[in-house]
Amino acid sequence: MRKLTAKERVRRDLRRLFRCMDQVAKHPALARFGRSALSGMLGEIYQQLGLAWEFLGLQCRHWDGFRRTRKGVLACPICGKVKDAAEAWLLLPRDGRKQIGRMRLPRGKAMFPNKQTATIVSDAIDFHGAALRVDVTEQHKSSILGRAINIAEDRVVRLAERGIECWVDSSLVHLRLVPRSGKDARRWTGAMVWELPRKRLRQLPVLVDFDGRGRFAGLCVFSSRPRTKRES
Repeated sequence: MRKLTAKERVRRDLRRLFRCMDQVAKHPALARFGRSALSGMLGEIYQQLGLAWEFLGLQCRHWDGFRRTRKGVLACPICGKVKDAAEAWLLLPRDGRKQIGRMRLPRGKAMFPNKQTATIVSDAIDFHGAALRVDVTEQHKSSILGRAINIAEDRVVRLAERGIECWVDSSLVHLRLVPRSGKDARRWTGAMVWELPRKRLRQLPVLVDFDGRGRFAGLCVFSSRPRTKRES
């Protein structure tokens, strides 16, 4: 027997569910005037079937796209979900690759009055001990020390793992090995590599990668952070 694909399985289960919901909705007890024990029980069953619909809808990846309904809205022909409708819950498979959301980038066409209205995505997740955060904002107005300034649109991705933080935005890739806090926070400085003396360069645990044409291709930093008891 051929194994069903995810699309075929979800479509089959939803069709079975919709038939059950139609049978419950067409029961004669619901058409009678007044409330009875049977009609109340059928109403509860219909609500539970609605929860099953929501659960199966979370498994749908909208493989056939969205089509316009009679009411003029775009909806998935498989699960019936309206396009861009907010989901209260997420459903992830236990094994295999997990996917949450999709790539969102700022358009940079309009200026928003503040960061709140300019925010497209602001989400975070703790995944097996690693903290990941994604922020996407359009250009907006802000103020520093009472002075109005314009903030450019940006997409910022931050990954934190055991005290090490990697920051990726539209202009920079920033790797921080030591948290910037305490008394030494004000003494932090930065410099280009060619500005450092040779004695200082020899102390940096950095390996630079180049391609065949001598172009900068990557950076490897050897972490000197001591291991904890849980890691050893």
